Amino acid sequence: MNTIPLTFDEHQINRTVLGGQKNNSSNALNISVVLLNTSGSHFKDQLFENLLSCGFEQIVSVEHDPNNFSLDDLVKRFPSIKFIVPLEKVTQGEMINLAMSEITSDYVLVLRDNLVIPSGIILTNLAEKLTQTGTYCIVPRVKDSKKISIDANLSPFIMKKHFVVEASGEVTDGMNTLYPYDFIALYNRKKFIQLGGFDYTIQSEYWQNLDLALRSWLWGEETKITTLLQFTYAEDSFVEDKTLNLDYLRFYLKNILPRFKIDRSIIKKRQFFTFAFNSSCGFLEARRQFSAARKWVNENRFKFKRDIIELVEEWRSL
Repeated sequence: MNTIPLTFDEHQINRTVLGGQKNNSSNALNISVVLLNTSGSHFKDQLFENLLSCGFEQIVSVEHDPNNFSLDDLVKRFPSIKFIVPLEKVTQGEMINLAMSEITSDYVLVLRDNLVIPSGIILTNLAEKLTQTGTYCIVPRVKDSKKISIDANLSPFIMKKHFVVEASGEVTDGMNTLYPYDFIALYNRKKFIQLGGFDYTIQSEYWQNLDLALRSWLWGEETKITTLLQFTYAEDSFVEDKTLNLDYLRFYLKNILPRFKIDRSIIKKRQFFTFAFNSSCGFLEARRQFSAARKWVNENRFKFKRDIIELVEEWRSL
């Protein structure tokens, strides 16, 4: 596994960028859209038309298939939309990182092509209301294809010394939530970059998403639910794969193991033996993972504002 990245743009990906004529309208929202294309939707034309009707500053469509033969036609018909085509296998988080590097607006709304996206999803007054506080991440309500709400109230807990996420469907506007389901959220772009973006060395979508989300809370940022914005899946929704593998170990080492003392977080050397005993990945791999995480935490030690124990204790009062 590669070294944990220290900066947002550390990992460079081969890609092709097409289209993207700049929207010079003075009425453009201070929000751009990143559309993740993974389902091969047959309703792209209508989807793009609906997004264009909202007046977003930029629309960036990240393609998952470099052999999409309809792409040239889409570029001609929608010249203002920027299409990014990764030329190598990338994670969902990397797709978002790529798009963030092509955007200049203060906020970025990440959506998927398997969502029902009507015209006028965000109007000027709503855009101003959602972005006025500068919150790092704002999570909309999401429903599955049967129009049943997916639990959005996600809280951190420590149960028998293990980190767990408790999910609830009871929500109010402005409520804390630990992370955005399926990456769908409105992100503060500047804060996203300051946090380092998604860790490309974590391949699991669930642990990659949770890694950045928990890091943001530990570094002093917030993720809030909005009841003013809602999306519905047009087909079966994403199912979170929470398998405990090497990706989980990297997540654990970066977010659960560090302890905050006075003004910094640290991983002490003596913590290795307990980790190695419980990691089930072999002594050499455990040592490699531990050393990489300890170095990463040390480099970022002053960015931490709390550790996981303090976050859990303070959660209801944040």
